[in-house]
Amino acid sequence: MTTTENLKYIQNQLPAKVKLVAVSKTKSNDQILEAFRAGQRLFGENKVQEMTAKWHELPKEIEWHYIGHLQTNKVKYIAPFVALIHSVDSFKLLSAINKEADKCGRIIPVLLEFHIAEEESKFGLTMDMADQILSMPEIKSLYNITISGVMGMATFTNELSVIRSEFEHLYQIYQALKNKYFQSSDQFCEISMGMSDDYPIALEAGSTIVRIGSKIFGSR
Repeated sequence: MTTTENLKYIQNQLPAKVKLVAVSKTKSNDQILEAFRAGQRLFGENKVQEMTAKWHELPKEIEWHYIGHLQTNKVKYIAPFVALIHSVDSFKLLSAINKEADKCGRIIPVLLEFHIAEEESKFGLTMDMADQILSMPEIKSLYNITISGVMGMATFTNELSVIRSEFEHLYQIYQALKNKYFQSSDQFCEISMGMSDDYPIALEAGSTIVRIGSKIFGSR
């Protein structure tokens, strides 16, 4: 199947309110343009240099989502254009994004990344860490960011029950944060979970954004 056919197949499976981020890391501009011409507008990258180059070279109607681990010293390169940063895991990073967004005259939406998987190698916050960050008085002075929800990655496993319980856990984290810190914020509404191999389970668990690469563009 072509990229266009893959894209249409996935789009037809997604509920109307769920956003599809086409994960275009390592993909050529031609591959991205094919998806763009088929109507796809949200693309996800995990390397700052690659995403910045593609932003310069590709249509400006594209919404670029940063989905990889982000170092504070790299924020300035993507601050002028990034549509959503999925992977915020510290107050230091929140502050850096706020500072660079201010310089660009922008308000940048971000998601808090949580460690929900069994693998130690994954990045992300615990609930205690999130509570610490969101309870800090300084958080109120970050006028150039909007905390829009949460993100997480499930364990890489064939055991569907493990994946399901991890996604359900992230949904519970989202609900807890919404009730405690964001009751009056309509903008806190996103749960970014689900990739090519597990997005149907993520949708069942309440995902609002899925990040799909190989099922659209083919395996690397």
